[in-house]
Amino acid sequence: MAAGHSSVGEVRVKPDRLHAFAMAICRADGSSAEEAKLVADHLVLANLFGHDSHGVGMMPAYIQNTTTGRCVRNHHAKISRDNGAVVVVDGGAGYGQVVAKEAMDIGIERAKKHGVCVVGLVNAHHIGRIGHWAEQCARAGLVSTHWVNVHGHKSLVAPFGGVEPRFTTNPYCTAIPRKGKEPIVLDFATSQVAMGKVRVANNKRVQMDPGLLIDAAGQPTTEPGVMYNPPFGAILPFGLHKGGGLAVICDLLAGALTGGRTHSPRTIKKDGHDIINNMLSVIIDPAAMGSTELFEDEVETFTNWVKSARPQVGVAEVLAPGEPERARRADREKNGVPIDTATWQQLIEVARKVRLRHRDSPCRRRGVTGGTIGEDDHGKDEALLLAGLALRRAKSGSLRWRPSSTRRWRW
Repeated sequence: MAAGHSSVGEVRVKPDRLHAFAMAICRADGSSAEEAKLVADHLVLANLFGHDSHGVGMMPAYIQNTTTGRCVRNHHAKISRDNGAVVVVDGGAGYGQVVAKEAMDIGIERAKKHGVCVVGLVNAHHIGRIGHWAEQCARAGLVSTHWVNVHGHKSLVAPFGGVEPRFTTNPYCTAIPRKGKEPIVLDFATSQVAMGKVRVANNKRVQMDPGLLIDAAGQPTTEPGVMYNPPFGAILPFGLHKGGGLAVICDLLAGALTGGRTHSPRTIKKDGHDIINNMLSVIIDPAAMGSTELFEDEVETFTNWVKSARPQVGVAEVLAPGEPERARRADREKNGVPIDTATWQQLIEVARKVRLRHRDSPCRRRGVTGGTIGEDDHGKDEALLLAGLALRRAKSGSLRWRPSSTRRWRW
């Protein structure tokens, strides 16, 4: 996002409390304890890594979709086509955090058996940060690469040279395990910026960086509102024709090859609230390619060689893919997860919507029993009370962002 300051405040939330709050919302909405934990694990980890676009701010959209049936609670992945090392898994519009994990479990088991497994996950509700699934494979010692598309949702990204949007942010990801170390993880949207980052900027009421968005006339703009208010604009693909071309490949591999369907007028819903992902994953056991020791040695040799480059002026050190996220995680685990107050208010409203009970609160007060969020008595959940207080203080003049101020309200 562009430099400057926001008129919207910020709250800082301890990761364990944020996890408990997200999990409690899912439980109150009808998810099993296992499902709620998987969803909360995924969203909070995305926040910790600094990918707020795929963090707890997605919860309002998730609950909206569970309410309408676009996301099916407590649903599990099913193999719809099995050719041994090639498997198609149907997510059945279940929570992506559940069905994608189950699809990767299948792929990991098959890759260890056959040396490689190609997994086509189709019809999954939003599977979130794709690096999460690549990291799951890396923990098993496997290399993986993933292509993803989205349908049901309205078009967001213009093709290279186009004014009108024709697909969505179509992520690509590859992860490579390292012996005794965190993996190399390359995970990015093929658009200049993820739509969730536009959402965060819109909530914070800040401008985007130049070169990311165009308005309905095809003119460059830094206003995130063009993605929310008609006439709608579009996000540009990254890297000009290269990113635009990769976005097309992602849609064709994840949508056409898997049978999950591409993003087109046949799959775009009128209200544009569906978030259905398809993902093609290729999972490889390095041992099947030859010497594991040679692979591990070459990974370390090359990574160290790359990182040994003299950094440019203003750059502390050359980083490998995945290292910036881990640095942000260390900071946020220590100092809390920053959430703009607009997003926090949306989470509060979702908690009220699902009538989160006091006993499900992540930090209930002693001596208070019963009640639901949204009532005007002492049965209110303490999370709501704390959040409301944080919001009031953040909206006050003393806690609004100022160029010389970094004061935040911490929860």
